[in-house]
Formats: sequence, structure tokens, C-alpha cells
Amino acid sequence: MNKTIVVLFLVTIFVVSCNNKEKKAVKKTIENIENPTNKVVLSSEIVWEKLNPARGDKSPQAGTIWGDRKGTEATGFLAKFVDGFSSPPHIHNVTYRAVVIKGTVHNDDPKAENMWMKPGSFWTQPEGESHITSAKGEENIALVEIDNGPYLVKPIDQAFDNGERPINIDISNVVWLNNSKTNWVDEACKAELSFLWESNKNGGSKGLFIKLPKGFIGKIESNGSVFHSVVITNVLNYKMPKTAQVKLLDSGSYFGSTSKAIHSVTNNTNIETILYIRTNGAVKISN
Repeated sequence: MNKTIVVLFLVTIFVVSCNNKEKKAVKKTIENIENPTNKVVLSSEIVWEKLNPARGDKSPQAGTIWGDRKGTEATGFLAKFVDGFSSPPHIHNVTYRAVVIKGTVHNDDPKAENMWMKPGSFWTQPEGESHITSAKGEENIALVEIDNGPYLVKPIDQAFDNGERPINIDISNVVWLNNSKTNWVDEACKAELSFLWESNKNGGSKGLFIKLPKGFIGKIESNGSVFHSVVITNVLNYKMPKTAQVKLLDSGSYFGSTSKAIHSVTNNTNIETILYIRTNGAVKISN
């Protein structure tokens, strides 16, 4: 064999070998995070209290998931409404975003016709704008999040226009992106996502939906210092790092992290699971 060919052949083997070792080393580093910050909160562990104590027994219930809605930091909490609930016109001192988890919710101008949003629907409510919130269903729960608190309810005589406009997106109008439309989904993965919002404030925070198909077995990698995820529809199995303990997360349950993390999840059901995610980093979904 020609000596030049032999040398090229050996160099090729060396390069391929090094590349494979490098890939394996990277994979090992990713899959073996020394001090994982993964955290899980089951819906059954959430502590409920009155969202608006001034209304007494007529007040919706609130269960904080992250942050402190009475404090000044970014916060996510669940709001629970009884069947037939309808608030009087009111305003809030801060803008909030929300996702329907159970039942149906209407949120709009006091004079607007009812538009009942189903689970997986998303809406925003600008600060200072007069509105009402109504709910109907055996169980009505929504995820509510704010960029900063405290979250307060005020009378409409204090209403003001800060230039923002509300958004109401029914689940049927959500635009989903697959692996051919976004590099946040691995090319061999059937998951989909939808970008809902992005802000230059709070370190470039953004919100998105992730839809995991039936039978999904894989992981969600995150590299931000903020990663909050809430199960919106269906259920999900979540494997804790190190202990490998598997926890069943139903709708309203939470998982998150405060540094680079791998979230190993499985959808063992015959229907899709939808997650809401707030993060200040990038996300990669793969099998």
C-alpha cells in the first residue's frame, strides 16, 4: 500500500477516534452534573390561601409555586376558582400572564361577551386595566405569573393605561413548531413547542409551551439560571437526578432548576402532555 495512503488512513482513524471521545466526554459531562438543582413540587403539596382576603369566602384561592406574590420578585402561583365565579371589575398594580389548567376561564373588559378559554389557553392582563375574571367548571385552576410583585387587587377608580394591550390565545390557536422549524427540538424528536413571550427585562426571560407526544421518553436540557415548568395538561413522569426516583406529576405540578440541568421525563399515556416553561436560557428537547 502506498505510504501516503497509509498515513492518511491512520490520521483519519485518529481524528475520528478523538472526535468520538470528545463527543462521549461532552455527553458524560452533560449527563453527570455534580450538584443538580432540580426541584419538584407536586400539586398535592401546594399550600392554598385566599387570593384576595378582602372578599372573604368569595375570594379565589392561591397557591404559590415559586417566588412570593406578596414580595417583589418574579412569582408563579396557581389560582383556583369555584364554579360560577365572577369577579367585580377591578385592576391590578402589575401585569400578569396566565394559562388555564383546569375548567374554563373568561378574562376581559367588563362589557365584553364571555369567551371561555379551555385548558392550554394563554392570556395576559396589563396593569391598571379594568377587567373581570369568571370561571365555570367542576374545578377551575389557572397558572398566574408576574415579573415582580407584590400582586395586588385595586378598585377601578385607580385604573390607568400603561400602553400594554391584553392578549387572549385559545389553545386551538396556538402555533406549534416541530424539529424542522426550531433547533430547540432535536431532529429525531417528535416534541413541539410554541414561543409565547419574551422580555428584555429580568435577564431576557421568555415563556413557552412544550408539547410532549404520547409515549415520549426523553429529556429537556436547560442552561439558564431560571427554569420553571408547570404541567398544564395530562401527567408526566419525572426522574430525579442521583436518586433516580420517579415522581408522577399531574396538572398543576412543578419542576425547575437554578443552573444547567437535565430534566428526564416520560409521558406514558396515550395523549399528549403540555408544559408551560419560564426561563432565561435556552432549552433542548430530545429523546
